[in-house]
Amino acid sequence: MAVADVYNIKKKKVAKVELNDAVFGAEVNEAIVYDVVKMQLASRRSGTASTKTRHDVSGGGKKPWRQKGTGRARAGTTRSPIWRGGGIVFGPHPRDFSYSIPKKVRKSCDQRAEHEAQTRENADSQRFSNGKDQYPHI
Repeated sequence: MAVADVYNIKKKKVAKVELNDAVFGAEVNEAIVYDVVKMQLASRRSGTASTKTRHDVSGGGKKPWRQKGTGRARAGTTRSPIWRGGGIVFGPHPRDFSYSIPKKVRKSCDQRAEHEAQTRENADSQRFSNGKDQYPHI
């Protein structure tokens, strides 16, 4: 079983606690950690980018010129996407980027990350136990 130190408010070691191997003994699944971090970052996105389509642009109510007889291409509005000042065809619109991962997977990820942090802390304390770095190449 893994052992963790217990500290009081004044950062003094008070006791040691044995950690359950069922929770803290399993291997870290990097794919799950990646998925959970990706989900958290996606949830933070604001998704507020927006553009105006030909429907949203103001103006353009009158036909610019008559349909036939001018020699120019037919046009129904000055707010068409091919005109200057017209709408944007496939621009971004506000949306929600967040998605969810099953609760058991998130809980598992939290436990594995806690275990990883605990083992790294123990490794660092052993690494610098005599005041010098035992493994300077790492």
